[in-house]
Amino acid sequence: MTEKRPTPEIHCVPAGDQAFRNSDPRQRWQEMSYAGALSFLRRPYSRDLTNIDAVVCGVPFDGATSNRPGARLGPRAIRAASTELGSIESLPFGIDPFASLATVDYGDFYLEPQFPERVASDIMSQARDILASGAKLLSLGGDHFVSLPLIAAHAERHGPLALIQLDAH
Repeated sequence: MTEKRPTPEIHCVPAGDQAFRNSDPRQRWQEMSYAGALSFLRRPYSRDLTNIDAVVCGVPFDGATSNRPGARLGPRAIRAASTELGSIESLPFGIDPFASLATVDYGDFYLEPQFPERVASDIMSQARDILASGAKLLSLGGDHFVSLPLIAAHAERHGPLALIQLDAH
């Protein structure tokens, strides 16, 4: 007599690149840390800011840097470094910010470095568009110069403000 074994439960694993495929800005998913789209903390990429609390965007510019360019690559490097943290169950202190903040990665601001006279107004314009949605803006820079148009856009929206700048050399 043959013993009947229970049918094993099959778990469907979602296909990779959930940063493009998943539209829920509060959900976390597992993704191999060495593969997949490099969004900030594995947040979904979106330019639809309806009901979004926080927007992460890159500002890849280093045209105001002398001696050591490369800060334009900062947004890409920060996204890559954040992938390991994006899949863990909770960040330090047991807090999951995405349980209460619908957060998306907007991608990078579009800048035309061959027209340096436009860069500040282009950064400010794109920041204004995001802030007009009511979302909070977390920007990943570029060189120190990108702070000025970002601060101007925030001050225009919120009034006087203070600045905390994290600078890694």
